[in-house]
Amino acid sequence: MGEIVGAGLLAHVPTIVLPDAERRALNGGRESSLHTGLHDLRREVFDALDPDLVIVFDSHWFTTVEFVITAAARRRGFFTSEELPRGMSRVPYDIPGDPAFAHRAGKIASATPQCWLTPIDDEYLPITYATTNFLGFLQDDERWVSVSVCQTAQPEDFATIGRVVGEAVRRSDRRAVLIASGALSHTFHPLRALRDHEAAGEEHIISPAARAADHAVIDALERGDHARVLEDLPDFLTHRPEGRFGHYQMMVAALGGPDCVAPARRFSEYENAIGTGQVHLWFDRPATGWTR
Repeated sequence: MGEIVGAGLLAHVPTIVLPDAERRALNGGRESSLHTGLHDLRREVFDALDPDLVIVFDSHWFTTVEFVITAAARRRGFFTSEELPRGMSRVPYDIPGDPAFAHRAGKIASATPQCWLTPIDDEYLPITYATTNFLGFLQDDERWVSVSVCQTAQPEDFATIGRVVGEAVRRSDRRAVLIASGALSHTFHPLRALRDHEAAGEEHIISPAARAADHAVIDALERGDHARVLEDLPDFLTHRPEGRFGHYQMMVAALGGPDCVAPARRFSEYENAIGTGQVHLWFDRPATGWTR
């Protein structure tokens, strides 16, 4: 019987993969805790847990008529971002996949009412930096799969997919880690102003209201109050969290939804990225289990 051994709400911002000098220059000569935090996470958590499967809920991968889970035995190639080709260009990646797990999740989904999750093994399926940006920090010999964010989905759909993924882990022999890859509030500064807001300080977040909403979510997660975050989701959505916070919604559903009581511990400060709210939060599996 498989188990989810850890989970994280992690930021994939492009600055984490910039050359050191360039990254520091954007932040007034200081290092970003989002960069160092991922190194700490590998050393302090991944190396200790030794998972054999990483499941990424990818907030940059939008699908329309269904959710998709990668089912290729291996994804390899070179990644150039269509969004930011100057900063992420011809980045090599080589990711062992887990077809058996992906197809198990698809089979469970097909037997679940009002659930659409399709395994796709097409070698030409594009990849996004919401997955690739973690590889240089976190990848070892684990198998990795990515799950899309369906742009027509509602909260009940994200919850259904998360439960299906959680059940697929339980029916496997995998020691799985979940990554909800994405930001909190996610509104950029306008082009003519954004270069004045590239530093990490939270004073550069798009608005005081967005900053306060992000802090409320972080505070609740640090208390393990996932029920509060889900209850307040309609209000938080007014601050345009990345991917309508689908990455978090799927992750927490796999952990038990509103019954999940795992408190977060920070692996970074709360940082700005040209207006958006970013943080690394990690959820260790409580000794008594994920739920109350």
